[in-house]
Amino acid sequence: MSPEAGAGFTGRWKIREPRENLLWFDRRCFKSEYELLYHLQRRIDVIPETALVAGVDLQRFVEGVTVGERYPSGEAVPGVVSAQILEVFRQLIAVTSDTLLVKRNCEPMDRAQEGNSEEFLERLIVFTQEHVYGRNLPQYNGLFGDLGLGPDSFEYLRKHVNGLTNRPFCLLHADLHRENFILDSEGKVWVIDWELATFGDPLYDLATHLYLMQYPSAQELHMIQRWCQVVEEIRPGSSEGWAEDLRRLLDFKKAQSVFTDVIRVSQSMAAERKLDRRRLRSAARKVWGVLNNAAGPLGLASVPGLLETEDALLRWWRNARALT
Repeated sequence: MSPEAGAGFTGRWKIREPRENLLWFDRRCFKSEYELLYHLQRRIDVIPETALVAGVDLQRFVEGVTVGERYPSGEAVPGVVSAQILEVFRQLIAVTSDTLLVKRNCEPMDRAQEGNSEEFLERLIVFTQEHVYGRNLPQYNGLFGDLGLGPDSFEYLRKHVNGLTNRPFCLLHADLHRENFILDSEGKVWVIDWELATFGDPLYDLATHLYLMQYPSAQELHMIQRWCQVVEEIRPGSSEGWAEDLRRLLDFKKAQSVFTDVIRVSQSMAAERKLDRRRLRSAARKVWGVLNNAAGPLGLASVPGLLETEDALLRWWRNARALT
């Protein structure tokens, strides 16, 4: 049950409403983000208070700025911030499926067996292949083909990331990036947007975090070393095999981003009635960048050049406009 706000209901709050008509590129594990947050509030102290008032879900508004506003992608974050981020991982690693009884979307038979990291990653690949690539294929088949992406890409990816070490599962936020960390006026870090939370391999949460944060190399290495120390203190074995597996999981994130970013970029172009050269070149650079980044994991023998990528996007945009 969710807590009903009482006499102490003061300050600024925001209405928590499900965001509809969004493109979903990740599995949703829990039936209700609100229910998840209600159950976590006494276990994870970086979640802004959530309450139910007259049947409406509310969440306390944290006055502050995102970490990304203060420290943009690619920049180091101060030690006082990185220490709090590591504390988030410390609290997450202690939450296990048998201690968090919240309704989940997937049936037990469709979940990776506890501790089976290989199976956990396979479920992520299947979701990307079927729900991101497959479901959007009617609209993007031509564009995917022009970029060298097809069903064979997923088979190559499976071979490329095969061989994960088993690690004990825990709760994952699965989207810990600079815009989901809020710094309040006292320098405390709060964590928002738990829609993608799930149970699984803890190293996947670190890989996702590193991929999205884009730390400078020295700070990235520091975060990896400290993360290993933190999780081992709580649940021994949580960092087992990290030296080999972190690369595999980062390569999966690179490959996943190709399909999600191609769709996102082209969708943002589709809204344009006229497409100027600067806008097209910016979109092409984004797609070209993720393609080059994932060429190895996806087995791309060659990547279209920037001008070829631009031409492919322009063709897709013209076809999309012709259908509207």
